[in-house]
Amino acid sequence: MMLENELKTHFGYEQFKIGQKEIIEALLRGKNVLAMLPTGTGKSLCYQLPAYLMEGVVVVVTPLLSLMQDQVEQMMARGEKRVIAINSFLEREERNGVFGRLHTYKFIYISPEMLMNEFVVSQLNKLVINLFVVDEAHCISQWGYDFRPDYLKLGDIREALGSPQTIALTATADQEVRSEIVRTLKLEEWEAFVSSVDRPNIKMVVDYVHDTREKVDRLLEWVSFLQGPGIIYFSSKKLAEEVAVMLRESGVPRSMAYHGGLDQESRILIQQQFIKGQLDVICATSAFGMGINKENVRFVIHFHMPLQLESYLQEIGRAGRDGENSISILLYSPHDEQLPYQLAEGELPTEYQIRWLFQHFGDQLLYEWEDMEETIRHIGGFTDTSWRLTKDFLRSLSNNMDLKLEEERFIEYVDNRKKHKRKKIVEMLNWIQSGDCKRKKVLSYFGEFTHGTVDDCCSVCGIVYDHYKIKRSEVVELTPFQWKDYLRGLLTKSGTRNE
Repeated sequence: MMLENELKTHFGYEQFKIGQKEIIEALLRGKNVLAMLPTGTGKSLCYQLPAYLMEGVVVVVTPLLSLMQDQVEQMMARGEKRVIAINSFLEREERNGVFGRLHTYKFIYISPEMLMNEFVVSQLNKLVINLFVVDEAHCISQWGYDFRPDYLKLGDIREALGSPQTIALTATADQEVRSEIVRTLKLEEWEAFVSSVDRPNIKMVVDYVHDTREKVDRLLEWVSFLQGPGIIYFSSKKLAEEVAVMLRESGVPRSMAYHGGLDQESRILIQQQFIKGQLDVICATSAFGMGINKENVRFVIHFHMPLQLESYLQEIGRAGRDGENSISILLYSPHDEQLPYQLAEGELPTEYQIRWLFQHFGDQLLYEWEDMEETIRHIGGFTDTSWRLTKDFLRSLSNNMDLKLEEERFIEYVDNRKKHKRKKIVEMLNWIQSGDCKRKKVLSYFGEFTHGTVDDCCSVCGIVYDHYKIKRSEVVELTPFQWKDYLRGLLTKSGTRNE
C-alpha cells in the first residue's frame, strides 16, 4: 500500500509531516501507540487516515467541547458525513436520535465525562470499535499541566469496550507523564513515537517591562508593529475585553476578545471570523486555539505569565503551522508570578474547605452527596476546577472507609498538588529570568539537546525584528447582516452545539 496515495485521496496532501507516516504504519500493523508530536504538526491525521483504511468505528476522546466541535466541523467540511460529537450540549431528543443511528457513524467524538455514563458505554459496546483515540493524553497524568480526573477512568472504560487498539496523542509530556499515560490506559504492549518539542520557525522573545502600565503600552506597540494574524493570551477575561477595545481604538479595528464568558454564538462567530481572515487579533484566555485549523498565525503574545512551560509551549505552538517564520513574545514585569500562584491555589480546594466539607456532612458523603452537590458547591465556595477534583475524590469513598483518615488523605493529596504547581511556576519563572538561550532551556527541560543553530532563535541569541514587521492587506468586510446569515449557515451545517 502506498500511504502517500491514500493521503492524497483522503486529505489532498502530497506528503506527510515529520512523524506522521511512522505512527500510521504502526497502527496499521495493529500496534498500540503513544505519540508525542508538537502542536501544529497534524496529530489528528495520525488516526483519521488509518481509520479510513480499517474496518469498524473510531472513538475519539477529547477534553474540550470546542476542540471536539472544531474537529467535527473540519471533517464535515472535507465531505465526511459519518462523524458525530457526543457531549453535554446535545438535547435529550437529539441524543436519543444519535444513539438510535450510532451504527451509521465512522468517527465518534466524545468527552471523557460522557464515557462515565453506563448507558453510553453500553451503546458503544454494540459497535465494532477498532480504534480508541485519546487526544490531549497528558490530561491523564495527575502531574500533567492540565489534569482531568475523568481521564483516570479511561483505562477501565477501554477494558469495558473490549480493550480496542489505542493511540494516545499529546504535544507536551515528559517521561514521567508518558509513563503514567501508558499505565493508566493499561497498554500491555505499545510503540512510542516521541518527536522533538522544538519548532525552529517560532522565535522566542521575553520582553521585560517595569510595571503593568508599561506592559500595556508595550503590547500595543508590538501589535501595531508585528505582521498578523495573532493571538494574545490573558489570564483575565476582563483584561482580554479591555485590551481588545484598546486595540480597536488604537488602529487595529479587527480585534476581538474570546473567553468562556461569551455566549455560544459569539464564540463560534469569532472563531470563524479569525479562521476566515476577517479578524486580525484575538485577545483570549487559554482555551482559544485548541483544534482551530489556522495555519498562518504569525505571532502569539502572552500578557500574563503561564503557569508552566508545558502550557506555554502548547500555546505558542498555535503560531506558524504553515512552517513559515513566526514570533512568540512573553511580556514580564517584576512580581508577575504572583498571579499564577493565586490561580494555582484557586484550582484546588483549601484545607478549610475540605475540613468544612467532612465536618458538616460526615456520613452523608458516603451515599448522598450527589443529591446535595449544588448546595455544597455554593455554600462551600468551590470553583469549577476545585470542585471537579473534590467530586472525583468523593466518588472514590465507600461505606467501609474511615472518614477521618480519608479527610487527612485528601488534604495531603491536595497539598502535594499545590507543591507541584508551585514547582512548575518556579521553573517557568527561572526560564523567563535566565540569561541563557531560551530555546536551549526549553529543550533541556524536556530532556533534549539543540542540534545546530536557528536563525532568529530567541531574544537572548538575537532577533532581526524587521523580519516580522506588519504587512497590511485589504480584506473584504461583511456587514452585520451578512455575518448573521453566515453564522446561521454554520450552525445549521454543524448540527450540534459548540462549547
